[in-house]
Amino acid sequence: MKIDTSALIFPGQGSQKIGMGKDLYDNYAVAKDVFLRVDDALEFKLSEIIFGENQDELNLTSNAQPAIMTTSIAYFEVLKKLEIIDIDNVKFMAGHSLGEYSALCAAGVLTLEDTAKLLKLRGQYMMQACIENKGSMAALIGADYDLAKRIADDCNCFVGNSNSPAQIVLSGDTSSIEKACDVAKAQGVKRAVILPVSGAFHSPLMQSASDKMLDVINNTKFAMPDINVISNLTANEYTNSDEIKDLLVKQITNTVKWQESICYINKKGANKFIEVGFGNVLSGLVKKTLEDAIIETSEDLLKNYNEAI
Repeated sequence: MKIDTSALIFPGQGSQKIGMGKDLYDNYAVAKDVFLRVDDALEFKLSEIIFGENQDELNLTSNAQPAIMTTSIAYFEVLKKLEIIDIDNVKFMAGHSLGEYSALCAAGVLTLEDTAKLLKLRGQYMMQACIENKGSMAALIGADYDLAKRIADDCNCFVGNSNSPAQIVLSGDTSSIEKACDVAKAQGVKRAVILPVSGAFHSPLMQSASDKMLDVINNTKFAMPDINVISNLTANEYTNSDEIKDLLVKQITNTVKWQESICYINKKGANKFIEVGFGNVLSGLVKKTLEDAIIETSEDLLKNYNEAI
């Protein structure tokens, strides 16, 4: 059955898992083509890493970022091919961090090949920045944005992700993040959990990665989106291709305004969301942000489609 949807959302780093998308690769030519095109563009077999057995290798930022995008676009192409989603009824696209690149690819701003190359370099540069500036991230569960921002300011760290009304992620040097966790607990925050990431993503500690991406992005062709894409940085639609380039560079060192993006989409009249890619992390965040939202995942939609035929 065709889904009349209003918004497609694309997951970010952390959703990667060995074997993701393998069933798509094996069963749908349009999905297999996505994986093979990325392999050719990157000049190595990323698909063998995704479908292999070494989770640590997949978790490397330089592999995880293009791998998650590739899997998301494979799901996107299958959902379109089977007419489970009607692209004419999609009003908005948004992606969490690297997922914004997936959204831009799906919206026709970037070719699949250019998206893969950009994310490979983005991952490499972010890994280098993590080595240069040791840092950490911590999720504050049960803290709203204002409280999290006060804690971050007091502890000399930064808000990395504004994920939902009750989940804010702080980013900064390790000692500041550890202090922030202690302060958060003392102020009654339900949980403060240091995340298993390699560095302080979406903070000024990533500045060297942002600087390196500037030239790469400026030398890549960007078109205007066929569908409205929401910027992580502004929680608003992009208005021109130069703005897309500028904000993607700045995104690396600034807050991912995810809950604000979801609320903006909803304010514009959209109440249906499909998470396009592997897993359901974003679906959970949307549920915590919009109580009445209708949310579907790619995997559930495909399962229901296959059971109905």
